[in-house]
Amino acid sequence: MSANHVKRAFKYRFYPTDAQAAELSRTFGCVRKVYNMALAARTQAWTRQERVNYNQTSAMLTAWKKTEELAYLNDVSSVPLQQTLRHLQVAFTNFFGKRAKYPRFKSRKKSRKSAEYTTSGFRFRDGQLTLAKMSEPLDIAWSRALPEGASPSTVTVSQDAAGRWFVSLLCEDPSVKPLPATDTAVGIDVGLDHLLTLSTGEKIASPRHERRDRARLAKAQRELARKAKGEGANRARARRKVARIHARITDRRRDGLHKLTSKLVRENQMLVIEDLTVRNMVRNRSLARAISDAAWSEFRSMLEYKAAWYGREVIAVDRWFPSSKLCSACGALQDKMPLSVRTWTCDCGTTHDRDVNAAQNLLGAGLALTVCGAGVRPQRSSPGRRSAMKQKTPRREP
Repeated sequence: MSANHVKRAFKYRFYPTDAQAAELSRTFGCVRKVYNMALAARTQAWTRQERVNYNQTSAMLTAWKKTEELAYLNDVSSVPLQQTLRHLQVAFTNFFGKRAKYPRFKSRKKSRKSAEYTTSGFRFRDGQLTLAKMSEPLDIAWSRALPEGASPSTVTVSQDAAGRWFVSLLCEDPSVKPLPATDTAVGIDVGLDHLLTLSTGEKIASPRHERRDRARLAKAQRELARKAKGEGANRARARRKVARIHARITDRRRDGLHKLTSKLVRENQMLVIEDLTVRNMVRNRSLARAISDAAWSEFRSMLEYKAAWYGREVIAVDRWFPSSKLCSACGALQDKMPLSVRTWTCDCGTTHDRDVNAAQNLLGAGLALTVCGAGVRPQRSSPGRRSAMKQKTPRREP
């Protein structure tokens, strides 16, 4: 890959024939089986204080295919089976690097149905994609064009809980280049009443996608709960109906976040956010539903990778920085600032909107970091690292 180019995944919906759907369903099942068997083998070896790597699990796969019990693994393409072993190796690497939990077994009902093909497992010619073990190309709905002259390096086929089929093509995209540098910077405070509040005073309303479809979702879930548990067709239809509503909510939320983050990255050279621990915040039963609907983690993830693409900078200020209690005009720190207080007046006479003031304080903290050269910022990929803005909290007495 060129130093100036990034690889992007272009995802499209496709409509398989009955034969293609059957072949892909078999492939999904074999991928899940191989992953689980390899994970079990590595777990058993771990209890014996032995290490098993990718090459050893690949040799195991070859042996499994020669047995009568697992001969059906030969009926599908070998490429996705090898790829799932590589994915397991990455999962263990992240576990030993303390970046993830121990790998879990894949479930037939709950786990994502997907299979990844490398260049030896597919053919892409004249805008048509044909997978291994298939005689016909996939009927893909090309909702947007691939980069000119694009040659996919990997292809991932998946089926979601709503029964929709998707294909994702990983391609090098020469159109992604750093944007012209600007001198604009913005502080961003996330919230629930307003999804974002910017240091400029602009507020972006929360779309509340889940709340808009809550009544439909609750009705579909009640209908599913009344169906007898098992593998019946009625329960399967009711489950798909619930999944379609969830998919509608997720698609609309993701589309809105993509548009919003792209706009922010285009318009600002530096973007300052707060390093929130969302996984802990959703433990609050009163706010969990609203926080999940706001998708703060997904917003931050999109902002960070788009900033990396286009030569922008995202600074995460430590979560203990008192952005809401600090006066952005005089710097005075208030003792308390309950969530119910939306506007307040400082002793210096300045009246603050709580969220705008917090965004302005975040911007000031981010600018201070860049001016002072503080280079340590919280990164989710490196547990245990501390921000330069970290403040000591009083110890709680037992």
